[in-house]
Order: sequence, then structure tokens, then C-alpha cells
Amino acid sequence: MVHPRGTPSTGRHRIEMALRVDKNSRQVTFSKRRSGLFKKCSELALLCGAHVAVIVFSEAGNVFALGSLSVDAVLRRYLPLPAAANDAGVDEDDDREALEEMCQAREATAEQVAAEIERMDLIGYKVIKAQGERRFWWEADVEELGAAELPEFARSLERLRDNVRRHADKLPPPAAALVPAPAMAADAPAGDAASYYLAY
Repeated sequence: MVHPRGTPSTGRHRIEMALRVDKNSRQVTFSKRRSGLFKKCSELALLCGAHVAVIVFSEAGNVFALGSLSVDAVLRRYLPLPAAANDAGVDEDDDREALEEMCQAREATAEQVAAEIERMDLIGYKVIKAQGERRFWWEADVEELGAAELPEFARSLERLRDNVRRHADKLPPPAAALVPAPAMAADAPAGDAASYYLAY
């Protein structure tokens, strides 16, 4: 398998089931596997009508939970837990409808995110194309940008300006302002020294 940039990847291969020694690798593996586990569990609940509750504790002690409708609702079905007032009168059909609505909303959000990423990639491509032989993206020829790209380009320029302003505000004042002014030269006009040195 070859990536678009030309670097070969390892492709799909069997991964050794052993504890990851590197802490960063272990954290990345945990995040990816947890999201995959939650996705499979939500699909199982939706497709088969199964009651699913998954609780995962990370190495750092963080808790991640997923349940078909909620973990509490699933646990209350099978364990004698004190019932909350909002669970009274809720039946399985309501649970299933609520779960289907949440899955549909999740899919719609994922589609919106994918469409926005595609739109931003297209805008980025057009800005790079408008940049031409110029060195920096902010030097792009705005005449080549369309109505969809110009507002995004303007927002990017505003963010750049705000970042530059924020970093400039953090800088110490220039050294020239901190150095006391020397005695006035003989050819200096009458008046204060500051106005003489600022004029030159």
C-alpha cells in the first residue's frame, strides 16, 4: 500500500497483543480502540436491539461509558439500583426510538463534518492556486478567489492579524525606549530631548 505522498505503509497486518511499552503509543492505542469499541457496541444495540453497557477506565483513571440509551438504564434493568424519577414509565420502545434518533443525529453530524472538511480543503486548494509563485499564502491574488473563498480568506487574514498582535503584545518594549537619552547635542533645537530624538 502506498500513501499519496509516496511513503510506503505497513498496511493491514496482525498486531501483537501485548502491553505497549511506550506511554504515548499506549495512549494512542487506548483512544483508537476505545472509540472502535464504542462504535461497535452502539451498532450492536441499534441493529440487534441488545441492551449494551460499556464502562472503560483509562490508565490515568478517567472513566468512559456508553450504554444503549444510558449505562444507568441498562444497569437498572439487571441490578437493583435506586430508580431515578426521570426513568419512571420508560419502556423499551421509547429506549429504542431514542437510541435510533441519537444514531441518526450522530450520522448527520458526521456527514456535516465530512462536508465541511471537504469544503475547507477545496478552499485551501483554491487559495494555494491563487498564491501562484508568491512565497506566502496571504499574498494570494484575491481576484482569482470566488465568493465561497473570499470570506474564509478574510477570516484567515483576521486570525493571522490577531495572532501577530497577541504575540507583539507579549514582546518587551524596544531597547531604544529603555535607554536614557544622552545629553542634548549642540545643534538640537530648543525644547525637550524626547521630541528631538523621536524626530530623528
